[in-house]
Amino acid sequence: MNKIKNIHFVGVKGVGMAPLAIIAKEAGFKVTGCDIDEEFITDISLKNANINFSVGFFKDHIKDENLVITTGAHGGLKNIEVLEAKRKGIPVWTQGQAVGEYMKGNLFKRKFIGISVAGSHGKTTTTAMIATIFAENNLDPSFLIGAGSVPSLGAPGHFGRGKYFICEADEYATDPELDLTPKFLWQNPKIEVFTNIEFDHPDIYKSVGEIREDFLRFANKIPKDGILIAGGDDKQIKGLLKDYSGAKITFGFSPVNDYVLEKARCEDGKMFFWVSSKGTSLGEFSLNIIGDFNISNALASIIVGVEAGLSFENIKKAIGKYNGSKRRFEFVGSLKTGAKVFDDYAHHPTEIKRTLSAIRKNNSKSKIVCIFQPHTYSRTKALFSDFVTSFYDADTVILMAIYPSLREEKDSTVSSELLAQKISQTHRGVLFLPDESSVVEYIDQKKYDDNTIIITMGAGDVYKISEKLDFR
Repeated sequence: MNKIKNIHFVGVKGVGMAPLAIIAKEAGFKVTGCDIDEEFITDISLKNANINFSVGFFKDHIKDENLVITTGAHGGLKNIEVLEAKRKGIPVWTQGQAVGEYMKGNLFKRKFIGISVAGSHGKTTTTAMIATIFAENNLDPSFLIGAGSVPSLGAPGHFGRGKYFICEADEYATDPELDLTPKFLWQNPKIEVFTNIEFDHPDIYKSVGEIREDFLRFANKIPKDGILIAGGDDKQIKGLLKDYSGAKITFGFSPVNDYVLEKARCEDGKMFFWVSSKGTSLGEFSLNIIGDFNISNALASIIVGVEAGLSFENIKKAIGKYNGSKRRFEFVGSLKTGAKVFDDYAHHPTEIKRTLSAIRKNNSKSKIVCIFQPHTYSRTKALFSDFVTSFYDADTVILMAIYPSLREEKDSTVSSELLAQKISQTHRGVLFLPDESSVVEYIDQKKYDDNTIIITMGAGDVYKISEKLDFR
């Protein structure tokens, strides 16, 4: 570790890779990288961190590096630059392994207290909330958040002077071809947060039971003086907790939880909620983003703050500074015709339902236009029937062609056209518009007024539609 001075990032623009590069840069390492020539949501954060990268993947990019860190995309461990690094005897870490090594602190000659946030949904938001609470309380944490940016924090990655390392913990495979180890098993935190567990990643997992087992394996890595903070309303987490013998704190709306959400209401684009614990009221909190799922994420973050020794008053002030993350119900702007445009990363049926429901509750009289780009053939196929019932709260549903993953081949047995046909059997106003240009043309023609909310959804490049729209 002491010999590492130069680190090269293969696929540096990925949302899991860019924060790693930014942390390394802030820690004093020479950072180089490469990626495809395509605009991505991390571009601005990398530019602000003065991290330059080459376009494409070539052997001659591997020069005087002491360490190479690679994404699971672009060939992963089979990438030409990774193979060249191995040929030269240069150590190679995968993204998941690198997060674990960063948390250990040996690379930085530091010792961290690790805080890992796992869950099928909400881990990016919850990680950002925790980091915001800690930063606002002058703890200067190091953090790694899988987003393009976080307004309350700036960049999605930071090398802090404090003792805490806060990061997302992803259950996806280290390398989908060569190493199926769940990424989060590389981490060794003292505090773990589980928001929820649902079936996802059908290219890796066969059932939600398999996913729950991996979450249990992760929970069992918590040391005896550590704690698991778990969403107690979630069916799969309830099952997991029966098999988990370590210290735990549960949270949620049910009164059987250790921390309970009460009197939640949405007003003027904010959420207000009361928290109680063991029959004692801890007061009212407010959040600058909407959705019951987000106040659940906030409660998990509040508990982490308590475990770190922060007062409720200081936590309350700090959580009020959180204003969302890039591509998490992000307000993009208002069109010249009046319609408000938002963008969200939702790509799972549950996420779609929750986000649209939150919008409807806060905008009961507005017309909601949802532009959804399914992400991966395998997910669309495995969760097809769930997607069909996900758009109840949208007045108009526009489905774009499936955004394929670089890790899978086309599956002709599933398509957005088929999904649109199925949804249209029970839902009016469903359209299939395959690409960005056709969607933009449609919106321009409709001239949606200020009583309309347009939201782009998906984990692909659907957010780029906003770049072609005519804003005020």
